[in-house]
Amino acid sequence: MKKTGAVRIGISGWTYAPWRGQFYPEDLPQKQELSYAARHFRSIEINGTFYGLQRPESFGRWRDETPDDFVFAVKGPRFLTHVRRLQEIVAPLANFFGSGLLRLGPKLGPILWQFPPNMAFDPARYENFLSLLPHDHDAAIALAKRHDARLKHAWLRSDGHQPIRHALEIRNDSFRSAEFIEMLRRHKVALVCADTVKWPLLMDITADFIYCRLHGSEQLYVSGYEDEALDLWAERIRAWATGGEPDDAMRVLEPVPARATGRDVYLYFDNTDKKLRAPVDAEHLAERLSDLPPRSTRKAA
Repeated sequence: MKKTGAVRIGISGWTYAPWRGQFYPEDLPQKQELSYAARHFRSIEINGTFYGLQRPESFGRWRDETPDDFVFAVKGPRFLTHVRRLQEIVAPLANFFGSGLLRLGPKLGPILWQFPPNMAFDPARYENFLSLLPHDHDAAIALAKRHDARLKHAWLRSDGHQPIRHALEIRNDSFRSAEFIEMLRRHKVALVCADTVKWPLLMDITADFIYCRLHGSEQLYVSGYEDEALDLWAERIRAWATGGEPDDAMRVLEPVPARATGRDVYLYFDNTDKKLRAPVDAEHLAERLSDLPPRSTRKAA
């Protein structure tokens, strides 16, 4: 019998004022928003890490406030991707991995690296970046020990030898490149399947898992997904989770061979602005996939 990968449908971030009195009960204390959201979704992206280094205490609190089978995706810092633009990044990368995210333990899911629209594909620069990324906790600790003085509270321990996954979200058409796709496959890094009105929508499989972000395909960060669109995404997820590919997959290269062991799928709704669409859309999509198994087929590296 074919094994199916775990499917996690979630939201990007959890602190949004317009959600008060709608998704969140009006009388819910703000400090309980994460625990409330984590009871509704199996995964959430941490956005705060994109804007600045967090403290180990924050990661520890987030771990404690979520269920045992919950998983976070963690957004890599824009200081590396948007400010340094992948140049002179060893110490900043070490600072990030030493800032406490390993304190999430088994709740540490994929790390998301998002790049700006005006950043084109530079093979040498991306090869260097990908070669630096740690793929397990031991490698992450070794990298974190190279932190500089800007990291005041380093966290240099882990619950055990656990794998770390990485996913890249690109926003420039220069990445429609066979060289780029092959580079990701060589480093076992996932290409983010990003649904948006502005940027490339690519579904090339480059790792043993799938990472999707739904930003709103009609109006960026705002427009929601109606029944027809949710049905389509549910079909795509089923194909990925059972080891295949969607019939309508948009790719740079030819499809990869089907596999007997399914792929884990992470999908996050990032249409979080103005309207209460992200949590509603996430719940409706999760309902369409409620028959799929909750456990990952992945083994530690």
